[in-house]
Amino acid sequence: MRVLVLGGTAWLGGEIARYAVGQGHSVTCLARGESGAVPDGARLVTGDRTRPDAYAPLVEARWDLVVDVSRQPGQVRSALAALADLATHWVFVSSGSVYADHSRSGAGLTTPLLPALEGDEAGLETYGEGKVACEEACRAARGDDVLLARSGLLAGYGDRSDRLGYWPGRFALAQEDGGPVLVPERADRPAQFLDVDDLARWLVDAGLDGVTGPVDAYGPRRVLADVLEAAQQVAGFTGQVVPVSDEALVAAGVQEYMGSRSLPLWIADPQWAGFSDRDTTSAERAGVPVRDLADTMRDALAWERELGLGRTGRRAGLDRTDELAVIAAGGS
Repeated sequence: MRVLVLGGTAWLGGEIARYAVGQGHSVTCLARGESGAVPDGARLVTGDRTRPDAYAPLVEARWDLVVDVSRQPGQVRSALAALADLATHWVFVSSGSVYADHSRSGAGLTTPLLPALEGDEAGLETYGEGKVACEEACRAARGDDVLLARSGLLAGYGDRSDRLGYWPGRFALAQEDGGPVLVPERADRPAQFLDVDDLARWLVDAGLDGVTGPVDAYGPRRVLADVLEAAQQVAGFTGQVVPVSDEALVAAGVQEYMGSRSLPLWIADPQWAGFSDRDTTSAERAGVPVRDLADTMRDALAWERELGLGRTGRRAGLDRTDELAVIAAGGS
């Protein structure tokens, strides 16, 4: 099949292209080429999607599948204007951030959406609204004949968000230096994610099979304790774990879920109680695959080792010295 990936040099786009090549498909990637090389076997068409001529090299052919990973409504609209009539199947990688309410555990596709962004460019603070606008553009161009894959947190090798990887990486570092590891006392809260390899292969296979409509492409409903246990096992950790209460973590200035000086995946705010606990019915019906948790953890740990277990300035997590200082202060 002829597969076009609008992207293909960054993390998810590259995994989509790599899987499609491995399945024997003819794969073309449209990208600026600044995030890295396309996978071996794929063809790179260099283009800036903010320019009107970006799609000119692609309009002379028909495509069995187009997969778009953009978060910018202007780019999605221009791609559809140029290519919608040339594609048999279309997949847009959206996000669970399109939902307006994250307080309810087990919520599904009927959750109200945010208002669509009116402009062409979404910033980080309007990421969800931008994805809603992208979805609306897809529906306007193709009606119901589009797969809207609303993805949650992705994990695995190559993840630069530092979120899931923090835990096996931190346990591995502590095993080396002999010190304790700080964990949230409330480990019974949700911690939901999907392996990037699972999402990539599902996007290609489901797209070519003609799966359409919105799907919450989330992994299984887990709790943080599951993550911590698997992370300790793959890291071979035998040291001390220090649970710290929500109150003490907040008092110490530790942030929730992501960002600098955070504890990844930890969510204490009740307004976000359902963010990592979405209903998986649509994913299961659509055939979203799920790797074994230990396999994802091993890949995440391999990537952490490659980046450096003791590195500072993480995108998510605590620097080791800061973590030990919080423990020494009793969490406050």
